[in-house]
Amino acid sequence: MEIAYALKHPVNLSLRLQVRGFTVLLGESGVGKTSLLKALAGLIPAQGEPFAGLPPERRPVGYLPQHLALFPHLRAWQNVAFSLAHLPSVQRKVQALAYLDQMGMAELAERYPREMSGGQQQRVALARALARRPQILLLDEPTSALDGATREEVFGGVIERLRALGIPTLAASHDQWLAQRADWVGVLTRQGLVQQGPPEVVFTQPATLEVARLVGLRNLWPGRIALLGEGWAQVDSSLGLLKAPRPAWAATGQPVWVGIRPEEVFTDAGENRLRGQVQSLRRQGLRLRGKLMVGAVGLEFLLPRYKEALLGLTEGQWLEVALEPRYLHLIPAEAA
Repeated sequence: MEIAYALKHPVNLSLRLQVRGFTVLLGESGVGKTSLLKALAGLIPAQGEPFAGLPPERRPVGYLPQHLALFPHLRAWQNVAFSLAHLPSVQRKVQALAYLDQMGMAELAERYPREMSGGQQQRVALARALARRPQILLLDEPTSALDGATREEVFGGVIERLRALGIPTLAASHDQWLAQRADWVGVLTRQGLVQQGPPEVVFTQPATLEVARLVGLRNLWPGRIALLGEGWAQVDSSLGLLKAPRPAWAATGQPVWVGIRPEEVFTDAGENRLRGQVQSLRRQGLRLRGKLMVGAVGLEFLLPRYKEALLGLTEGQWLEVALEPRYLHLIPAEAA
């Protein structure tokens, strides 16, 4: 499904976005993610396809707002049945229970929202949205109320259920975790939709400096292409001469940004070797995040437990690392 929409208020936004399976529209607050969902649902004025000109009640859209909007005085099945008002009362409950079962919530059908966790409330709200038999499901910041410990357990299962149902889903989010689990990712900035594609492409080959920062490419430094070879480029950078994959647009002498993800800074043998001093170390879950000062440039790294135990790092220690050429990414400086 392709979405082609233009709206003027509350943000000026015009875009064409592919929705493929579970799709995440990634961006910071204020760029228009929620406004696009509301426009698709017919809640704010906009022009575009699909559903142009239809009132909200006639749009085949399931919309899940960030705060869920469950009716507190209704039980779970009654909340779902609200979307089934066209059916006789007995059939409404049967169908509502079936939709709750799709979300793994049938056993909590008689509970009120206040008697459920945030994740359980979310699945009830999803069942209610599905009861509209939508052609597309719209989710606004679906992981915002979930902490890191429960996100995978609660919403990972939801994603798989939605995939099994085969309903195109568009989730607006600033959450990198969610975007990495999508089938398709669009990146929205104040300049508009600047990139879209499979998450493995968007996260490893960001098109601009802003996208790179949004997808967690924390190590970025300036350079200039010194030499081009068959499939590779040599870049003169503030970290010295580095070998990197050659982009199609590359030209000798072109200014670029060089980037690498912290988890792809290795301590094993390889090309692009650098030596620096460990400036800081801090725990991040089961991994160790550190910063290595190579001259005046700070290089972040992220180590798994086995590597941490092998190295026994301390702050102030000197360390040699390798920036594997295939994991380096070049961005044209004019795309900054």
